[in-house]
Amino acid sequence: MSEVVYEETATMIAAGDLQSFVPFGREHCRNHPNAFNLQLRELQPASELWSSDGAAGLVGSLQEVSLQERERESWQLRKGCTGVKEDEFEEELYTAGNMAVWSQGSRTQASSVYKAFTVDSPVQQALWCNFAVPQNNNDAEEVEQMVCIVQSSCINVHTVTGKDFISPLPFQVSNVWATKFGLLLERKNAANDTQPNPPGEPLPTVFSILHPLDEIAPIVCKPSGPFEGSRVQYVSDSNMKIVFTCCQPSIVVSYDTVQGTHTVWALRKVTHDERSMVLRCPTEPAGTPLGLMASGFLASHLRNASHLDSPGGSGGSGGLGSAAGISSAFSSPLHYSALHSHPSRIMTSSPGVHSRVHSPSISNMAALRWDRAHSPGMAAPSFSGASRFNTSFHSPSPRGHHGLLPSLNSTANESMAMPEMEPIIPDLCVEQLWSEAVSSGCQREMSSQASKVFLTSDLCESHYLCFLVESHQHLRCVKFIESNDVTQLIFPSVTTIPAKDAAPLQNIDAMLVLEACGSLVIYTGITRVSKVHLPSPLSHSISLTNHLPYLSTPVETVSTPANAGSRHIHRLNEDAMPSPVSELKSLNIKQHEASFFEDFSFQQATPYILSLRDPVCNRVTLELSSGVMLRICIPEIATSELVKKCLQAIRFILPREVAMKVLVKWYNIYNAPGGPSAHAEWSQFVTCFMTLMGYNTERLAWTRHLQFEVPLSPVIAAKKARPSDGGSDEDWDYLLASHYHRQINSQPVCGSVDPNNVPVAEKEDPFSADSPSSSSMKLESSAPLFPHIPALFGVLHLLYQELQLDELHRARASSLVCLLQQLARDLQLEKYVDLYWRDYPSLISCFTERCIIDQAAIGQMHRPSFLSSDPPCVFNWLSSCLRGEASPPFPYLPGICQRTKLLVLSYALYIIGDDNATSTNVWKYLLKLSAGQRSRVSEPNSRRQSSVKVRFSSESLAEQLVVWLTSQGFTLKDLESVPFGVALPIREAIYQCREQPSSDWPEEVCLLIGRQDLTKQAHKMTLAKSKASVGSGFSLVPPASSEADEEEDGMLDIIHEVTGLIWSQDLRIQEVRRLLQSSRPVRVSVVQQPEVSDHEYIEEKENKLLQLCQRTMALPVGRGLFTLFSYHPVPTEPLPVPKLNLTGRAPPRNAMVDLNSGNIDVPPNMTNWPSFHNGVAAGLKIAPASQVDSAWIAYNKPKSPELANEYAGFLMALGLNGHLTKLATLNIHDYLTKGHEMTSIGLLLGVSSAKLGTMDMSITRLLSIHIPALLPPTSTELDVPHNVQVAAVIGIGLVYQGTGHRHNAEVLLSEIGRPPGPEMEYCTDRESYSLAAGLALGMVCLGHGSNLIGMTDLNVPEQLYQYMVGGHRRAQAGASRERHKSPSYQIKEGDTINVDVTCPGATLALAMIYLKTNNRSIADWLKPPDTWFLLDFIKPEFLLLRTLARCIIMWDEILPNTEWVKSNIPQIMRGTFDPSEDINMDTMAQAQDYITAGACMALGLRFAGSANSDAFDCLYEFAKTFMKMMSFAGTAAMGYYNLQTCLSMILLAMSMVMAGSGNLKVLQLCRFFHKRTGGEMNYGFHMAHHMALGLLFLGGGRYTLSTSNSAIAALLCALYPHFPAHSTDNRYHLQALRHLAVLAAEPRLLVPVDVDSLKPCYALLEVTYKGTKWYNETTVELMAPTLLPELHLLKEVKVKGPRYWELSLNLSKETQHLKSILVRDGVLYVKLRAGQLPYKDDPQGWKSLLATAVSPRNSGVTAFKPEAISTFTSEPALISFAEFFCKTSEGLKSREDSLMLFSAMLYECVSQECPEMLPTYIAIEQAVGALRQGDFQQTFPLWQLRLVVELWDGRMLRGLANKHDTLLTSEFLPVMKNAVDVALDNWLKDHSSLVRSYMRGEVLSRDAQSIMLACFLVYRSIPCFRNTQANLEGCNSFADLLLRSNQLGIPLRDLLRLVPILLSSASGPQSLLFPLQAFSS
Repeated sequence: MSEVVYEETATMIAAGDLQSFVPFGREHCRNHPNAFNLQLRELQPASELWSSDGAAGLVGSLQEVSLQERERESWQLRKGCTGVKEDEFEEELYTAGNMAVWSQGSRTQASSVYKAFTVDSPVQQALWCNFAVPQNNNDAEEVEQMVCIVQSSCINVHTVTGKDFISPLPFQVSNVWATKFGLLLERKNAANDTQPNPPGEPLPTVFSILHPLDEIAPIVCKPSGPFEGSRVQYVSDSNMKIVFTCCQPSIVVSYDTVQGTHTVWALRKVTHDERSMVLRCPTEPAGTPLGLMASGFLASHLRNASHLDSPGGSGGSGGLGSAAGISSAFSSPLHYSALHSHPSRIMTSSPGVHSRVHSPSISNMAALRWDRAHSPGMAAPSFSGASRFNTSFHSPSPRGHHGLLPSLNSTANESMAMPEMEPIIPDLCVEQLWSEAVSSGCQREMSSQASKVFLTSDLCESHYLCFLVESHQHLRCVKFIESNDVTQLIFPSVTTIPAKDAAPLQNIDAMLVLEACGSLVIYTGITRVSKVHLPSPLSHSISLTNHLPYLSTPVETVSTPANAGSRHIHRLNEDAMPSPVSELKSLNIKQHEASFFEDFSFQQATPYILSLRDPVCNRVTLELSSGVMLRICIPEIATSELVKKCLQAIRFILPREVAMKVLVKWYNIYNAPGGPSAHAEWSQFVTCFMTLMGYNTERLAWTRHLQFEVPLSPVIAAKKARPSDGGSDEDWDYLLASHYHRQINSQPVCGSVDPNNVPVAEKEDPFSADSPSSSSMKLESSAPLFPHIPALFGVLHLLYQELQLDELHRARASSLVCLLQQLARDLQLEKYVDLYWRDYPSLISCFTERCIIDQAAIGQMHRPSFLSSDPPCVFNWLSSCLRGEASPPFPYLPGICQRTKLLVLSYALYIIGDDNATSTNVWKYLLKLSAGQRSRVSEPNSRRQSSVKVRFSSESLAEQLVVWLTSQGFTLKDLESVPFGVALPIREAIYQCREQPSSDWPEEVCLLIGRQDLTKQAHKMTLAKSKASVGSGFSLVPPASSEADEEEDGMLDIIHEVTGLIWSQDLRIQEVRRLLQSSRPVRVSVVQQPEVSDHEYIEEKENKLLQLCQRTMALPVGRGLFTLFSYHPVPTEPLPVPKLNLTGRAPPRNAMVDLNSGNIDVPPNMTNWPSFHNGVAAGLKIAPASQVDSAWIAYNKPKSPELANEYAGFLMALGLNGHLTKLATLNIHDYLTKGHEMTSIGLLLGVSSAKLGTMDMSITRLLSIHIPALLPPTSTELDVPHNVQVAAVIGIGLVYQGTGHRHNAEVLLSEIGRPPGPEMEYCTDRESYSLAAGLALGMVCLGHGSNLIGMTDLNVPEQLYQYMVGGHRRAQAGASRERHKSPSYQIKEGDTINVDVTCPGATLALAMIYLKTNNRSIADWLKPPDTWFLLDFIKPEFLLLRTLARCIIMWDEILPNTEWVKSNIPQIMRGTFDPSEDINMDTMAQAQDYITAGACMALGLRFAGSANSDAFDCLYEFAKTFMKMMSFAGTAAMGYYNLQTCLSMILLAMSMVMAGSGNLKVLQLCRFFHKRTGGEMNYGFHMAHHMALGLLFLGGGRYTLSTSNSAIAALLCALYPHFPAHSTDNRYHLQALRHLAVLAAEPRLLVPVDVDSLKPCYALLEVTYKGTKWYNETTVELMAPTLLPELHLLKEVKVKGPRYWELSLNLSKETQHLKSILVRDGVLYVKLRAGQLPYKDDPQGWKSLLATAVSPRNSGVTAFKPEAISTFTSEPALISFAEFFCKTSEGLKSREDSLMLFSAMLYECVSQECPEMLPTYIAIEQAVGALRQGDFQQTFPLWQLRLVVELWDGRMLRGLANKHDTLLTSEFLPVMKNAVDVALDNWLKDHSSLVRSYMRGEVLSRDAQSIMLACFLVYRSIPCFRNTQANLEGCNSFADLLLRSNQLGIPLRDLLRLVPILLSSASGPQSLLFPLQAFSS
C-alpha cells in the first residue's frame, strides 16, 4: 500500500466554487457621470487634457473617452485591511481613463464602492501605500493608509482619514512602487542608450517620497561584493529596472537589462554616515556622487523654474540638444527667458515629434527642493515649468563594475556659473543582498525580465522569493532565511519549476502553478502537492460545443478504463468530469505535451487558461483564452480546529522532510474530488495519520467504525452522481475493479463480528501478547511515521492537556483521547492509559485492542527526552502547586500550548509567589520542547500582544498577575473558557485588584478586573493622547435651548446637569444670568413730577438711561469670565455673539427710550470698548479642546464695519484660549495691515497670550514693529497708535514671561521712564504706557528675584526704586539715546523723574520680580512712610500698590486674619494722636483705607481659588466695615470715590478667594452693587463689581484661580486697582488687559459620572493634603462634584465607599493623570456597587440592600427576596437569573431547596460584589449533585472541585487573617465539600474491594462502578499503582503506611480514607476504627 501513498504525481484535488469575475470598477465607471466633469475641466486652462487647441471641444473629448477607456483599464486586488476584522473581504482598486475606483466585497456581501476618485488627466497607475506619519512627541510613527493616483504631472494622495495631497512630479515617471516607508518613483529614461555620453554624471533614476508633503529624494545604494568596496552612491543606473517591492521583509527586486540578471536589495532608512558620504563632494575625480554641475545649476534653475508663473514648457521640436547649447543658454539671459516662457501648452503638441526635448526628464530634479509652502496649496501645473525644463544629462554612463558606479568624465563647462545649492538629502538606501549568477553569452539573449515576482512560504514555514520568467516558461524560487540581524536576509538556494504562470496562495502556504500543458498544480514551496481539478459547471459557463471538457490534461483524456473511444468522450461531456482512474503508466507525459500542441487545431474552440492573476488569500482569478475570467477558490488544509492543532503539533516535532510528506499527503486525502464532508474530517485524519504510522486501520475495530467510505488511496475518488441516467457498462466494470469494492468485500458491512477479530473477553488479560488477534495487529515498521511514533504521541498528549484547559475545546479532547489511548497501549505506557481512563472512564473502558510493535523495530523509534514515564498532567501540576509541593517543570509546545504556558506561569507567580516567574525564572516551571526540524526563529509570544508594559515594583502578587495576564493578551472572554477550578485563583487576584486598583493602569487591565469606570477613564486618556478631541462617551455637553425665541444672551451653554448638582438648593445660576445679561433693553423707571415738562421728562429719562448704560457696557467683562470655555463651536456656523443693547423701556407703556434721539449729549465712541469686551466675552466661551481652524476664524469676520470692534475682541479671546496659534501668518498680516486700532490690540494681545513664555521669534518680530524702542534707532518712525504700543509692550512681557531675557528687560526698564517727545508724541496717556512697561518687565523677570542672570549691571531694583520714589533722571544708555535728545516742548518735567507716571509700573515690576521670594530688604523699600510729612507726598493710590507689592513679596507671611491686615498700617496711624500736631484727617483716613485695601488684595491673591474660610471671613469683615462707612453721612471726609475704590478691591479679593464656588454672601454683595447706578457709580466700578461676579462663578463653576507665578502676574494685570472712569478711558490702564484674568483660570472641578447611566452624580471624596509648615497632613471629606484644592498641595484624592467602588488617585507620584481628567471636563467615572443606590435617590443610605439584612449570617439569606434584586444591580444577567431560577413557580415546587440555594448564591454574589462568581457556584453545585446521583461520564468536574478545595485549604492553613482576600468566604464551600466526602465515603464502604483490585493492577469491569472508582481516585489524588503495587499492600502498621505513602505523594487526609482498605487485609477490620475516627474529625 505504501507505494501508492507517496506517488504525489498521481493525486488530484478538487477546487472550490468557480465564479465568473468582472472587475467591479468597470461596471461602476460605466455609470459614472464623467462627461459632466469634462465641462468643468474646460474651465481650468492649466490642465489641458483632451486637445491642445481646445477647438474640438466637448464632442471630441467624449469620443476619446469611449475609444480609449478599455485599453487603459487595470486593477489590483488585495485582502481587506480596513473595517471589521472577523469578516474576510477583498478590496479592488480599478483604474480606467481619469478614474480610480476603490471597492470592497466579500463572499457574503456584494461589492460596493468605498471611494471613487476622478482626476484631471489619465491615470497612469493607482496603488495603495501606507505612509508613516511621525508623531510629534516621540519616535512612534502612526501609519496612515493612502491611495496614490499617479498622473503624468503629479501624484494625488488620498488618505483613509480624508486628507488629500497633491505631490507634483518634476519628471516623468515610468513606474511607482509602494514600500514600507513610502513610495518609490522610477524616472522614465528618455535617452537612447546609443547616445554619446554627455559631460557630467548620470542622474539618479530612483527616488523616494516618504510622505506626500515631503520632497522627492534620490535613493542611494550600497552594492555588495569585494571589488566594489562599500562606495555608497545614488542609484543612477538607467539599466536597472525595479520589478517588485515588498514591505515585510522590506526588499526591492530589480532587473539589469544589460546583464540580464535579477538582484534583491534590502530597503532601509539611510544611516547618518551614508548620508554624509553621499553629500560631501569628494575631491578625487572618481566621479562625484552628483556632478557638481548637476547639483548646482539644475537645482538653482529648477527652483527658479518652479517659481515662474507660466506653466509653459519648451515646445518645438528643435532645441538645446547638447550640453554646449545648454551652457550657452545659461550664459545668455535671452535664451534663458526663451526657455521658460514659451507659449506652448503642456501637452507635447504632436505625438510624432518625440524629440528628447519633450521628455520632462527628471534630470532636472537632481537637486530640486521645493518648499512645502508650494505643495499642496498650489495646483500641480504650477510645477510643470520645472518639469518641462530639458537637458541632456540623462543618458547612461559607460558601465562600471556593476553599472552603478558613475562615469569618470565629469568635465563641466568651466564658464558655467555655480550657484551655491544645497543638495537633496537622501532618505532611503538599498543594500544588495543577492544577485543571480550572470549567465554565459549564449544564453544571455534567452534571459529576460521577470514578469511576476511574489513571496510565498511552504507548509513548514520556509520562505521563497519567486520570479516568473515567461520567455523560459519557468519559475525561479529563491529560498530566503531571515538572519539574526533583521535587515539581512540569507539566500541559500535557487530552484526552478517549469511554469507558464504562477500565483501565491497566502493563507494556505502554497502557490498555484499553471503548467505549460495547461493544467493547474499546487506547490507548497518547491514541493509539488497535486493537480487541481476544476468543478464541472466551468465547462457550461463557457458554453462549450461538443468538445473536450475545458481542463483535462491530455493524459487523462486518453486514459479511460476500457479505451472506449468516442462513446466515452461523449459521456464525459455529460458530466464533464474524467473518471478518476490512475494514469496509464506506459504513456510518457512529455510525449503528451508534444501531441497536445500538435493537436492544437482540434483544441481551438476550447478555452484554455492563459494566466493567473489577483491572488487574495486562497482565491485566484484564471484568465481564459476566450477573455473570460473565472475566480477559483483553493481549499484550505483543514477546517476543524482539532485537526489544525494536531497538524501544527506534528509539523512542530517532525523533521522537515517527513513533516512535509505528511502534510502533503493529508492535503490530498482531505481535498480529494468528491471527498467527504467536513464532519468526517477528524475520522479521516485519524485514519490517514494512523496509516502513516503503520497501523492497518481496517483491522482495528474503533478506527474501522470511524467511517468506511474513506478511500485509502487518494486516487480513487468517489464518483459524483451524474445528471444523466444513460450509464454504460464500463462504469460498472470500473466500480467492480475499485479498491473500495475489494475493501467492502473483505469485511462484512454491518456489525463488527469479524471471525479474526472477536472483542477480547474481559476475563483475559488484555495486555498479554498471546491473544488470538495479535498476529494480524502488527505495526508496519516501514511506514514513514513509524520511527516518530513516541515523539508524535508526546506532542499529541501535550495538545490533549492544552485542550483540557479550555472549556470550548474540551469536547474535542474526547476525540483525541481515543487516538492517544491506542498509541499509549501500543507503546506500553501503562501510566498514560491509566491517566486517560481516569479522565474518561466510560470511554476508555470500551477500548481493549492493542497492536504489536516488533522488538526489532523498537530500536528504530526515536524516544524523545520529554516523554517521561510519569504522564504530564496539567491539573496534577496545578494541584501540587496549590498544596505547596515542588514539581518538575511542565513541558509545553511553544506556539501551540499557549493556554498551558499562561496558566502554569500564573500559578507560579500567584500561588507559589515567585515574582520572577514570568520574567527570569520561566524555565523553573516550563520545559520548552525543542522542535524537530530546527530552532524556530522566535516563539510567537501570544495571540494578541497588547500594549501594556509590564512593570513590577512593590506591587502585590495579584497586581503583578493581572498586569502580566493583560500583557499576554488575556481577556475576560478567555477567563470564561478556563475551567472553574483552574480559574479560581485568577478570579481571586482580579477581585483583589478590583477592590484597590491603581489609577494609572492601562485600559486593558481595567477591563480585565471589571472596573468599567476605570476603563472608561483610561479610554478617554488614550483618546486624548492620540487626538486632542473631546473623547467619546460622556462629555458635558450643554442642553439645547428649549425656547428658540429667547434672545441669545450668550449664557445658554452653562451645563445645567452639573450646576444643578453643585447648587441644588437654589437658582443662583439663573440669578447670575439675569445680572449679567446685556442683550435686552433695561427698564428705565422715572416718575414724572407734576412740575416737569414733557420735554424735560424725556431728557430726564434719557439721562437715567445713560447712567444705566454705564452698567450695561461694563457687563461683558464679567460675562466672559462666567461663561469661560463652556462652548464647542460648530465648524460650519459662525460664533453667536449676543448684541450689546443700550436701549431702554419706560413703564408703564413700555415705551422705547433711546440715547440717539439727540436730546442729550452722548460721548462719542462710547461703545467702542464695550463692544470689544462683548467680542471677548463671546470668544471666551470657546473651549480650548474645540476644533477651530484658520478658515473658521476668518469665516467669523463680520461684514459690517461697525462690528469690527467685536471681532477684535473675538480675536483676543481666541488667543486667550490658545486657538489663535492656528491662524495663518498670512491672515495675521492681513488684519494688522488694515490699521484698525482695536483689531491690532486684540490680535497682538491674543497672539502673545497664545504663545505665553515661548520666546517665539516670529511673534517677537510682529510685536517689535509696534514698539519704537525695539526698532533700530535709524529705522523710519512708524505711526503706531498709543494703545497698540501699550498692547505690544504687554505682549513682549507675555511672550517672554519668566525667561529673564536680558535685552527685552533692558529696553522695558528704560521704557518705564520714557520721556515725552518734542512733537507731542508720547504725551497722552503716558501713565498706561509706563504701567505696561513695568508690568511687562515684571513678567519677563517673573519671580527671578536677585538671581537675574547677567543683569547685575542693569541695577534693575535700584532703577525701579528710583522710578518709584523720584530723583534725577539717569542718562539714557544705548540705542535710545538718539531718540530722546530734545525734550518735549509741551511738558516741562526738567531732569527729574515724574513719579506720578512711573511709580505704579515700577512698584508692580518690583512686586513681580521678587514675587514669593520673601526678600525682606526689597519689601522694606515698599513700606509706607512713617512720618506725616512724608505721607503727604504719596498719592493714597500708590500706598495701595506699595502695600500690595510688599505683601506678595513677603508671600509666606500673609495670614488670613484681621490682625495681619491691620499690621500693615504704619504705627503712627494706629496710635493716639497728639492734637497739637497738624494732622490732615482726610489724608490719614484715605491712607489707612487704601493700605487696608492693598493688604486685602494681597490676601485675595495669596488664597486665590482656595475657598479658604478664614480668608473669606476676614475679607467679609472688612467689606462690612466699609459698607457701614459708606452709609454714614460723614463720608464726605473720605470721599465717596475713595471708599468705593477700596470696597471694589475688597470685593474682588473676596471673589478671588471664592473663585468658582458661587458663594452666596459674595453674590449678595455683587447684587447690591449691581442695583446702585446713580451718583458716582461710574463705568469702572461697575466693571469691577461684575468682574467679581464673573470670578465668583468662573466658567460656570468649573474653573477657579491658580496661585502660580504666572497666574498672579495675570491677575495683577487684570485687576489693576485703577478702574476706568468712563468707557473710553485708557489713561491709566489699557482696558483690554482686564481679560488677562483668564490666564489665571484652571479647571479644578471634579464631576463624578456614573459609568452605567453616564449621568453626573454625587460621590464622596476623601482629599488628603500634604503637610506644610502651617499645617500637618490632613484629610477632609468633600461631596463631589466639587472644586479641588490646587493639585500641588494634595497627596491623594480618593473616591470613598461604600456606595461606589473605591478609586484612589495618588498625586505624590505624578499629577498628570488627574490634570488630564480635569482638563477634559473633570469627568471622573465612578461605578455604583451592587446593592447600593446613588446619593440622590437615597441620601441617608437607608434603602441599600445590605442595610436590609439584620446580620448577613442568619437572616440575610431569608430576608433577601430575589424580586428585589432589580433595585440593586443593573446587571441583566443577574436580574434574569433571579427571574428564572430563584422564583418558585408551579413546576418547581419539588425543587424548593435548590431554589433556596440559588437565592443564597445570588445574594452572596451581589453582596460580595462578584457577580461573575455565579457560574462557578452553579458549576460546583452541579458537580456535587451529579456525584451524588453517580451519573458521571468523565471525571473533569471532580478535578475542578479538587482544585477549589485545595485552594481553600491552602488559604485556611495560612490562617484567617487574610480571609477577606478569598472569594468563597461563605459556608457554601464547606457544605459542598462535605457532601462530596460523604458521597465518596459511602461508595467506598460498599466497594472497597474494587479499590483494592485496582491497586493490585487487576483488570476492571466496564460498569458504573469503574466510573465511580475513577472519580474517587481523582478526587482523593491517589497515584497510579501499576508499577508500585508492592509498595502499599504489604504494610502492617499505620506508621509504615505513612512512610510509604509519603514517597508516593498522597495527601494525609486522603490517605486516611484508604487506611481501612489497605490495612484490613493485614489484621481484622475492627482494630482500625480508632485512628480513622481520630484523624477524620
